[in-house]
Amino acid sequence: MTSTETPSIPHIIVRAQLIASDTPGVQLQLLNKRPDGMNTFSPERTLVMMHGATFSSASLFDVPVGEGSFMDVLARAGYDVWAIDARGYGGSTRPPEMEQPPEGGVPLTPALTAARDLAAAVDFIRRERGIARLGVLGMSWGATIAGILASRPEAPVEKLVLVTPLWLSEKPLRIDAGGPLGAYRLVSPRAFEAGWQAPAPEEARGTLIPKGWFEAWEKATLATDAGSPMPGTIRAPSGAVQDVREHWTAGRPLYDPAGISCPVLVIGAEWDVDVRFDMAHDLFARLTRAPYKRFVEIGQATHMVLMERNRAQAFDTVIGFLNEGFMQGDYLAR
Repeated sequence: MTSTETPSIPHIIVRAQLIASDTPGVQLQLLNKRPDGMNTFSPERTLVMMHGATFSSASLFDVPVGEGSFMDVLARAGYDVWAIDARGYGGSTRPPEMEQPPEGGVPLTPALTAARDLAAAVDFIRRERGIARLGVLGMSWGATIAGILASRPEAPVEKLVLVTPLWLSEKPLRIDAGGPLGAYRLVSPRAFEAGWQAPAPEEARGTLIPKGWFEAWEKATLATDAGSPMPGTIRAPSGAVQDVREHWTAGRPLYDPAGISCPVLVIGAEWDVDVRFDMAHDLFARLTRAPYKRFVEIGQATHMVLMERNRAQAFDTVIGFLNEGFMQGDYLAR
């Protein structure tokens, strides 16, 4: 395991390290931010986040724009916040197949593999902090990973946050363009911008992403894969697209939401065409064992709500939900 720990913006301690996975030779990058001086840790104040199908945790959760990154905001709110990269993403070990052309390769890092990586991160954090449980947040395909973990018997999850969560769809999904799948995809952040903004009404596209934010995000995203064979792109495993074909558009969910027994927050976005309202609401309706659950839709936002002008509404919603444990009392059957 390697680790670095340095001061970041005032009053936040930043740590980046590699931890072992359950596969020899595969290491996972784990980012951590916490308030300076935080020496006591608890399930209620600890959160691990799981990225989506294409972009790593640094790209989705830790781009310092506006009032800071999502991780910065959570740390300033008093949270010990972590973010994991599944194998093949960001700073984690890339399978040797990703050093070869993608054509003809088996799609890498499907959800069930990524769920093992999230479980490794959860176990590491629990040992490191001496806690029995912690909060888990997943975005998009990452919500699948979080849901798989949280639906297991005796899952060590204090609370679960699902942001624009991938779920069953009777219609094709944009992430699957059709055709043969290779081991991984080459994705251009610059080309991604048009698809990001497309679901918003034309008159709203000019202000959806504040000035300078896209450029900062693009730079941070490209930095997560300096070894990509094509300039201006990152490599993203294709397992998530295979999941869409074999499960989410085939009526075969990868987990049963009724198995989740912790409080759950689901966040949707008004202009999200990747996870439509009907998909997110169907998932929400199936959370039948959660002690309490909440569905919040952020207006004038797309699937990438966490990097848009209305993201503070999502941040406030997440922090408010996580804070509620101190007011709700003992909501779990311990």
